[in-house]
Amino acid sequence: MNRFLISAAHKSSGKTMVSIGLCAALKARGHSVQPYKKGPDYIDPMWLSQASGRACRNLDLYLMNNEDVISTFSRHLSEVNLVEGNKGLYDGLALDGSNSNAALAKMLDLPVFLVIDARGMTRGIAPLILGYQAFDRDINIAGVLLNNLGGSRHESKLREVIEHYTDVPVVGAIHHDERLSIVERHLGLMPSNESHVAVAKIKQIGDAISEQVDLEKLLQLSYKKILEVPHKAEVIDLPAKDKVRIAIARDRAFGFYYADDLDALRQAGAELVPFDALRDARLPDVDALYIGGGFPETCAEELEANSSLRQEIRRRIEEGMPTYAECGGLMYLSRNIAYQGRTYEMVGAIPGDVRMHAKPIGRGYVHLKEEDAHIWPRPEGPATAIKAHEFHYSSLENLPEDCRYAYRVERGHGIDGKRDGLMLHNMLASYTHLRTIGNCYWAQRFVAFIKSVKGQMASRLNVGSIG
Repeated sequence: MNRFLISAAHKSSGKTMVSIGLCAALKARGHSVQPYKKGPDYIDPMWLSQASGRACRNLDLYLMNNEDVISTFSRHLSEVNLVEGNKGLYDGLALDGSNSNAALAKMLDLPVFLVIDARGMTRGIAPLILGYQAFDRDINIAGVLLNNLGGSRHESKLREVIEHYTDVPVVGAIHHDERLSIVERHLGLMPSNESHVAVAKIKQIGDAISEQVDLEKLLQLSYKKILEVPHKAEVIDLPAKDKVRIAIARDRAFGFYYADDLDALRQAGAELVPFDALRDARLPDVDALYIGGGFPETCAEELEANSSLRQEIRRRIEEGMPTYAECGGLMYLSRNIAYQGRTYEMVGAIPGDVRMHAKPIGRGYVHLKEEDAHIWPRPEGPATAIKAHEFHYSSLENLPEDCRYAYRVERGHGIDGKRDGLMLHNMLASYTHLRTIGNCYWAQRFVAFIKSVKGQMASRLNVGSIG
């Protein structure tokens, strides 16, 4: 079995492009590749999932405890297991590096392949590599992948320098090529569900990596014994009887979903029924609605044009259909979105207006304290703090003063800097992205809420028919 971490000296070194290319190149050679992404991220995992053909799993040392990280990693192991880091190898929120990429590499016993943006570098690359080795001797920097090389002469010079001054092998040398870049947006790369040429782009990157990276050497340097699996599992198996059907928006506007959350919804007894908010005139036959994050502002004209679906969603929410929306989903359920000088009409289930801004309104990790009035059922006892994350360039404005909220925001911004999780009818909509980990089993609670509402509606119908 092979497992390794793709990291870098700093952000924007090309590690995502390299990771996508490695997934595609190794898959093309017949290997089964399981991708992972460190930290809170939706967009990179979408590309990695498409390149590998397997759902990418997120490993977050801030939101998850160590057992959850190890069990999540172990539960999905395949022949080749690639973890893409975030930011630089030693970067992180904690001074001691306890939530850095390096800490993850130690925890999972991952050899590290360091992607170095080598533009303009010659002899100076040696002290960079030596410094990264010396900073933490417990980190196995198994090889370097040189990126953005200026040509064959530049490559030869760097190889000579690295071979002379260090003992780290050069596993790949990728020459600068504009064709390998992916369009970026304020949250990072453009999501693969928006890119009409995603399949062709992934093949192009995979072909380039296959030609310029020594895949056999990479596999040789990353061979490891199977990791010992702890007894604890992050997602608890639950009885799947009394199925409920949840409509889930999966299209160019909405695609930010964690694979483990979708697993947890299914294990709790939900059947996920995808629909396209841009094209479908009606919702499928379902008991509830789930709209995750995305970029509804870039598809606002198409969302507005699909008035029949918008009207049905508003009617169903007002009739009491259980609904959960995060970030982009919240934006879609609002009255309108103001973007680039135009205002687009949206669903109108939320009595507020969305405005886009040039800078982020909420960005990073969030700490929430759950209010007693939260509409989802929860175990007995006092509400506990919930760790989650947010990243939005929009604000929700002009809300009535008497709105009810599910959470008090103790760190982060949420809807108004103090509160998040707007509750109306049986709808919960927030800027915060939750994960079913730790003490935040939102997926199971949402399914339990759907079953409860469904049971109440059935009871009312029975009483009505008797009367």
